[in-house]
Amino acid sequence: MSTIPPIIRELGRADYEPTFAAMRAFTDARTPETRDELWIVEHPPVFTLGLGADRAHVLAPHDVPVVQTDRGGEVTYHGPGQVVIYLLMDLRRNKPGGKLYARQFVAKIEQAVIDVLAAYNLAGERVAGAPGIYMADGPRKGAKIAALGLKVRGNGCTYHGVSLNVAMDLDPFTWINPCGYSGLATVDMRTMGVEAPLADVQRALARELVRQLATSEPAAELSSSELVPEQTN
Repeated sequence: MSTIPPIIRELGRADYEPTFAAMRAFTDARTPETRDELWIVEHPPVFTLGLGADRAHVLAPHDVPVVQTDRGGEVTYHGPGQVVIYLLMDLRRNKPGGKLYARQFVAKIEQAVIDVLAAYNLAGERVAGAPGIYMADGPRKGAKIAALGLKVRGNGCTYHGVSLNVAMDLDPFTWINPCGYSGLATVDMRTMGVEAPLADVQRALARELVRQLATSEPAAELSSSELVPEQTN
């Protein structure tokens, strides 16, 4: 397992399409010696479509751009007030004697989100067959607070990543079927009573991702098969 932690880059607010292009270019150019990186970013409003996404899940005309991507999953929304962290990793480094399997990688990312929410006294959980993290209790139980979509290339290199809603305009989520689920409620930390600076949550999630990915132990629970990211050569 690699003992060198990933480089953490804080990109500030950046448009989605140039960031997407930069992720692909970084991954195209990396070698077995290239250090892993986490990119922290906040995007202007954008809907993104996974490889298997149905455009019919974008429900109404609007001014928010819609971008086709090469990640796994369906449609999601990124916007101001949301933590987005892209994981540019080589999974071959992260397990003694072999690679960290995609499902284990996903489970570690999910666990990082659950642990960060717990630090703010919020209970998050996985839902079988539905990628992301959901509220585990209270009147908003089942509402989605975090999304996850990855690209895992055949050589074990990853990009795309995870988003956590902190203090957003949530209306655009009602203009789509989030992750392909009609009527799925979406919340942010502010809705759940937590007022936290975005930068604090960005750094907390980055630290927890580094901690989770540095351990060889499996995360508390592996995700269902539906959460395996798209893999291509």
